[in-house]
Amino acid sequence: MNEGQQVVAGPVILSEAMAMAQAGEDVLEAMLREHARLVFRVAYSVLRNHHDAEDATQETFVRVLRYGRKLGEMRDPKTWLARIAWRVAVDRRKKPPEVSLDDSENAILELSSATASADQFVLGSEMSRLLEALIAALPEQLRDPLTLSTVEEMSPDDIAEVLRIKPAAVRSRMFRGREILREKLSALLEGKYGA
Repeated sequence: MNEGQQVVAGPVILSEAMAMAQAGEDVLEAMLREHARLVFRVAYSVLRNHHDAEDATQETFVRVLRYGRKLGEMRDPKTWLARIAWRVAVDRRKKPPEVSLDDSENAILELSSATASADQFVLGSEMSRLLEALIAALPEQLRDPLTLSTVEEMSPDDIAEVLRIKPAAVRSRMFRGREILREKLSALLEGKYGA
């Protein structure tokens, strides 16, 4: 076969198919560069484990590969990717957790490199743990919209698309979740510092 000669594979010319595949890879690579952090943050907000979130991020992009032909047609790839990442993370959350020693090592390194005073660190980490515990205690239907809104800074419309509910339901659930958090936090602070 001479160079430059096109090979026909059924109705599609092989060189065109290769160009389409390359275009899909280019779109995927651009999507990966632009949205990898978003996908990781969505996964981490659900899983609360660095390694599980990394695995979920990889799995999300593997799933994206399955839809390679549709990549160029995406109207809003950010929301689409967030929805896939959310589903992957929720599926992984249902599996038994894996314990990693690297997370504790990373926490120790972060602690030793912190420049804040010990009092600020203790107060900040105590408040963070308290808020995380209060949010984790919320029912899933209230917790998920709050997490996507505060951690991922997603709009109610985007959250609605990710969770496949109406935007009004998102706003209502966020309002109820915040009210419950406010009540519980007030009760805890009143109990700790006196009324």
